[in-house]
Amino acid sequence: MLKKMLQRIHRNITDKENALSFFLGLALVLCYAPFSYYWLMVILLPAWLYSLQGKSAKAAAKQGFIFAFGWFSAGISWVHVSIDQFGGLPLAVSILLMVALCLYLALFLALACFLAARFSYQNKLNLWLLLPFWLLAEFLRGVLLTGFPWLTLGYSQIDGPLAAFAPVIGEKGISALIIAISIAIVYIIKQRKRYLHLAFLAAICVASLSLQQTVWVSPTGKSVKTVMVQGNIKQAMKWAPELTWPTMLKYVDLTRQHYPADIIIWPESAITAIEPSTQAQEFLEIAQSSALLNNSTIISGIIDYNFNSKDYYNNLIVLGKESPDDEQGSYQYNNENRYAKHHLLPIGEFVPFADWLRPLAPFFNLPMSSFSRGEYVQNNLIANGYHLLPLICFEVAFAEQLSANFSNQTDLLLTVSNDAWFGDSHGPHQHLEIVRMRALEFGRPFLRATNNGITAVIDHQGDILKQIPQFEQAVLSTQVPLVTGLTPYARYTRIIDFAIPLLLLLLAFIRRFQHKESQNVT
Repeated sequence: MLKKMLQRIHRNITDKENALSFFLGLALVLCYAPFSYYWLMVILLPAWLYSLQGKSAKAAAKQGFIFAFGWFSAGISWVHVSIDQFGGLPLAVSILLMVALCLYLALFLALACFLAARFSYQNKLNLWLLLPFWLLAEFLRGVLLTGFPWLTLGYSQIDGPLAAFAPVIGEKGISALIIAISIAIVYIIKQRKRYLHLAFLAAICVASLSLQQTVWVSPTGKSVKTVMVQGNIKQAMKWAPELTWPTMLKYVDLTRQHYPADIIIWPESAITAIEPSTQAQEFLEIAQSSALLNNSTIISGIIDYNFNSKDYYNNLIVLGKESPDDEQGSYQYNNENRYAKHHLLPIGEFVPFADWLRPLAPFFNLPMSSFSRGEYVQNNLIANGYHLLPLICFEVAFAEQLSANFSNQTDLLLTVSNDAWFGDSHGPHQHLEIVRMRALEFGRPFLRATNNGITAVIDHQGDILKQIPQFEQAVLSTQVPLVTGLTPYARYTRIIDFAIPLLLLLLAFIRRFQHKESQNVT
């Protein structure tokens, strides 16, 4: 089966036009971290769109599928690291699973190209009609089967001039701009309404320059001292029972060397004893006493098992001082000052159709792959008087979830992760890129604590203030400046995210109706 699938893919990409689409999609990976050649996007994407103009629905869908298959094959190749190293599958099967994932993701752009061509005059693809359908396809990719909104176009621009639009229209809006700019470039080359499209590009440049000078949030003049511990625990050793205490005490020892601090962050599931076991409670008493003694607060990842409901939760808990005058410590089991991960990673944290898939291979029985969801809206964590909006790992890719939990009281954004699953791949770099975009969109500093990298502090402009290299045991101590105020995107996230594609779709329908009317008249 794998051989036949690969042979069919090979036949498609050896055709010159198909090969060009595949390799242009493949090259898009260079636009994202760790390469970050953001300017390549307005070369590669127009080059592909140039050959797409005027194609039939079937031909456009095929080219969209091949382009997207190349895009995701290179862009999310890091997923294969976890499948291959921890899945317990033969290499051929792990490759098959990776190919299947990329084929699935490629369907969304294929659908967008097909619909755009069908709605175009005489069913010959008009590139401007591709814009709303592409955005619709990206929306569907972000929600179906819990969603996988990774590697969307806008993230590639975090270091480019288009990043200035993030506080206004968010990453999704930047994605729309990239597509629109690429279409305009194609029509300028084809000499279709050249001056109109040149004027559009000039307007984007002027708007970008203006937005780069705009201040959306203001410094408060205050800062918070944060400490983030990168334990660098190997994934194969993380849950070994004989290493539970040495692993947990490592975080206490590394933290103790960096007091005093207002807030200390330990990464996802840093505490490897499951709450509320006796072992976990004994350790938590030690950690809480250490934090209280040093007038500090520790936020840590931990796994919670609810004996009543028989549910596991991927949690963040707060130890030590909830407020500066707190002398007793806020922690107790199942208290409100905690966060339970809502957006779970398919296969890694829950298995769809588990009764069918789990018997097939160890890959579907990864450790901790039976979590339950926390609520979509939860309170910010309160640590030493500061309000932190938490997200765990994959959740940072969902701007709407962050928005639902964001308020003007939010001082800091926080994400913890364990990217040890993905080794020395570009996955953790793309993960950090997404975090930077969220910080810029919402105008708040972002703390990112990870097991083995990349641990970093990002300011409210999306710039990295300080970071720890990957695969090192280290501690990051930083004075993080605080800000106040709201960006337009933070105020109206859902309206902006839904309004842009809906308005463009409405224009597409109007355009289609006008063509039908003109055909009826003639």
